[in-house]
Parts: sequence; C-alpha cells; structure tokens
Amino acid sequence: MHLEGEAKLIRIFVGESDKAGVIPLYEKIVLEAKAFGLAGATVTKGIMGFGKNSRIHTAKILRLSEDLPIVIEIVDSLEKIESFKEKLEELFESTKSGGLITIEKVEIIRYSSSK
Repeated sequence: MHLEGEAKLIRIFVGESDKAGVIPLYEKIVLEAKAFGLAGATVTKGIMGFGKNSRIHTAKILRLSEDLPIVIEIVDSLEKIESFKEKLEELFESTKSGGLITIEKVEIIRYSSSK
C-alpha cells in the first residue's frame, strides 16, 4: 500500500474498562481496522483524564484507577476513514460505550515497513 500526501487521522478516546464482549473495546477497534485494510493503528494509555461524566481517572499510586483513558490513532485516506466511521458507530452502539471520536487533516511524509 502506498500512502503519501494529504490524509485523515481518526482519533478515538475510550476507557480502559470498555469492552466488546469479553475483549477490550480498544483491541476490538484495532482488529476491525486491520480487517478493514487500514494502514495501521496505534493505541496509547493515558495516565490521567476525564470525559463526559467528569470523573477523574488517574494512575497515581494512592488512587489506582481501573479505567484509565485509552487513545487509538489511525491514519489513512479520507475515503477509508469515512467508511470506517460507520463501523466505529456500530461498535459504540453495540457495546453501549462512551467515548470521543475526532478526525483531522494530516500530511503523510513517510509510510514504509521495516526491512
């Protein structure tokens, strides 16, 4: 796959405890992105955050949270990202999970595999 120039970044914010059946929602999203043929996905775990419910989630030692923020980032063409949004909506509806999805314009400088 060749990606270069203008593209879209979709960023998905979920909680660590959100599930799709028995697997974490973030894992399900990454597996769906791979099956969808998207260029790649990265998951990062936050150390502190809050969302629409305004509950603080933190990794501080005295206040261990089991629901830390998780961010999934996926970059691909506008067409593929727009199509994948529908799958994300289905996942959020079926799991009754809260979260945030954003899309922004990006420019791909380099996309290559290791040798």
